[in-house]
Formats: sequence, structure tokens, C-alpha cells
Amino acid sequence: MTLETVSRYDPTRSFEGGDHAVVIGAGMAGLCAARVLADGFTEVTIVERDSLADEPVARRGVPQSQHIHVLLEGGRATLEDLFPGFGEELLSAGGVSHDAARDVKFYMEGDFLANGPRRCTVYGATRPLYEQVVREQVAALEGVHFRSNSQFTDYLVTDAATSVTGILVQDEGGETTAITTDLTVDATGRTSRTPRWLDEHGYTRPSIDEVRIDVAYSSTTVERPATDRRGIIVTPSPQRPRGGTFVPVEGGRWVMTLWGMHGDAPPTDPAGFANFAASLPVPDLKRMLDDQPWRTDDIAHYPFPSNLRRRYEDLDRFPEGLIVIGDGVASFNPIYGQGMSVAAFEAAQLQHALAADSHTNLAPRFFDRIEETVDLAWNLAVGSDHQFPQTEGPKPRGTDFLNWYLSRFLRKAHTDGELWELFFSVQMMEKPPTALLRPRVVWRVFKP
Repeated sequence: MTLETVSRYDPTRSFEGGDHAVVIGAGMAGLCAARVLADGFTEVTIVERDSLADEPVARRGVPQSQHIHVLLEGGRATLEDLFPGFGEELLSAGGVSHDAARDVKFYMEGDFLANGPRRCTVYGATRPLYEQVVREQVAALEGVHFRSNSQFTDYLVTDAATSVTGILVQDEGGETTAITTDLTVDATGRTSRTPRWLDEHGYTRPSIDEVRIDVAYSSTTVERPATDRRGIIVTPSPQRPRGGTFVPVEGGRWVMTLWGMHGDAPPTDPAGFANFAASLPVPDLKRMLDDQPWRTDDIAHYPFPSNLRRRYEDLDRFPEGLIVIGDGVASFNPIYGQGMSVAAFEAAQLQHALAADSHTNLAPRFFDRIEETVDLAWNLAVGSDHQFPQTEGPKPRGTDFLNWYLSRFLRKAHTDGELWELFFSVQMMEKPPTALLRPRVVWRVFKP
């Protein structure tokens, strides 16, 4: 499911939700879900264990927030549907707009890809700024409330545990409060407790697909002149399982992130970080570190052991009054920048599931609706990860052929801007991967 094929969020499509919905987690998935729920519920409460500052700062509950975050075009357009004026708000808050076809260089398959023939506008911002802009728009919705510094501890259920009727939360002082709900949305992410809770209450846990990649990231920030919008992406390869990128963000900065796969972790000291950048096949990243003042000597580090997918769509039984969204369903190698966009797509599908039949049998219908979106992101991420022989875990059908074809495709795109543009639109979740295999495209790839 891509921007070209997805059922977009429709602000005119109403539903009768009920008196109260609760969202556990104030990350991007939780915020997008709350936006949809506000259309049909009288009150929506967002429960978050972290403090929620009035400015964009990294939160403890989002350990990856200091690293580069990419908003794909599919996600940008969906956020604009959910929050009209989102782009203008992001830019007025300091975010950067730049042209991926001219300002960003892509090093893949041994050389830089050609410039695209048309402007491809993308945003540059830190994860805290993306989250802050969305959180402010959610907070302005009628009936939406935030309850920060509150730890979710358990679900409230009916006697037979066939329905979730609320949650228990504990505040900073240790006091526990029961919150009753008509619908609870688990947006707590990869560490979601729902699978264990299902097991403890007589349900079957969702089966898990895990693809181990053992990737680690290190990031820092450097000074950026106000008019300089350059970016670069150097992707890893089986012969060199390390890569790096820098992008312009708010505050006159570039964020630079280096990564290595299968144990080739980038260092966390400045000298080691610079040496790792120097080991990449192009000099741009090391030159940036040499030429621009560093904002800090601190190097943020984040390990990501595996892609993880919980197959809730395969369950025969699931309690009423509960759904899981975002990374709690599937989390992907962050190299590909899919997380925020997938969360936005899933929120749009939540609207359509609620509008179709409100609460009745909601979870199975919702999980079925998001399966195609998750399939797309999953196959793109783990398919690419399987180009490395060390990668362990289930391999999507056709992966070896597609990786062989993409290698040829990208080598051709070193000199063909039209192919770059098509590849970019697939990576940005605008077009489906099948667009790369249309006859005229295949002819273009293989013509002498």
C-alpha cells in the first residue's frame, strides 16, 4: 500500500466512536491515532510515561530520536491529510525544505546516482521537531488531553477477559489510577506488553517474524550555513557493510549519522567517528567533519538488532476494545526511514476501519487493513537487508531476483535521472515496487 494505492484519510467520513478512547504512547503512531479518534470520540486521552516539554527535545522513551529521521513522501502527504498545514508549521518551526533531486547525492552501487529531472521536495528536521509540531496540532483538537509522566501498568478487562475496558496508570508518586475507556490503542512501540498480556489471559500470542541485522548507529551535529541545503546518503553493500548520511535540519545544523551492519558498529568517540566517516568510499562526510564546527563532542549511539513483525492479522481471537499500532506491530531497519510514514498510513486505515463498522470486531478488521502497508515496508526493508549473507530470518519470495535486478537498475541510474526518480518514488512509498518492473522500465534498464 503506497500513496498511489492507499485509501487516504477523509475528514468528511464520520463515525460514532463513544465517550472515551485512550492512546498509550505519545510518539508519532500514538499522535496520529489520537487525531483520528478525535473525529468520533467525545474525549481522547494520550498517556505517556515521559515528560512532554513545550519545545522539541529528545525523550528518554525515544532512544533513536537523536539520529536522522526521514519523512517519506507517502508519510508527508498523509500527515498533511491528517493535519492540514503540517508542512507550513514544520517550516515555521525551523524545519528545512530541500530538493532531493538536486541537493541530495545518493551513492549506491559504486557511484552517485544521476540528478532527477524534476524537483522532489523533502523536509529536513529532527525527530523531536516532527513530534513537537504534530503534538501541538493534536493538543489543539477538542476533547484531546495529555497525561504525561504516567506509566501504563495493565489493562482493565471484563470477567472473561473478552474485552478491554480501560487501563491502569501509575504517576510519578507511585499512585495508581484506573481509566475506563471504550477503546484502547497500544502505541507503546517495539516493547509492547500486549503479546505477553494475551498469553496470560488465554489468547494466542501473535507469531513473530524476525530478521536479524545487528545494525548500530552513531550520530552528531555540525554547523550549517543558513542557505546550504546539501545532503548525502552512502548506502552499505555486502562488500562494505557500513554507510552514512547527513541532512540539513533546524537550528542551522546538519545531523550526521553513520551506521554499520552485522557488528560493524561506528565508534562513539569523536576521533573514531571521524575515522569511520573517512573509511567510506566518498570523502564528503569526512570533509564535512573537518570543515564545519561540531556542535558537540557527544556521539549518540543506538543499536538495532533486528527487524521485527508481529502477525496480529493471523490471530483467530482478539479482545474487543483494544488495538495495537505502529512499531508494536512491525519495526523496520531505520536505514530506510519508514517508521513515521507507516504510522501515518496505519492511522488513516484506522479511520476507515472505524467508519466501516465503528467498534464491532475492530481489531481483526484494522489488522487486515494495515497488512498491505506493513507488507510493503517489510519487504522493502528486509529484502534489502538480505543482500548481506550474514542476515538471518525469513526472506520474502523473489528477494534474490529483485536484489539482482535492483543492482542492475541502480547502475543504470548512475546516468539516467528518470530511473533515479522512479526508484526514489518507490523508496518514498509513493509508488508500489511493481512500478520498477513495468515493461518500458525494464527495457530502459537493459537497453545498451
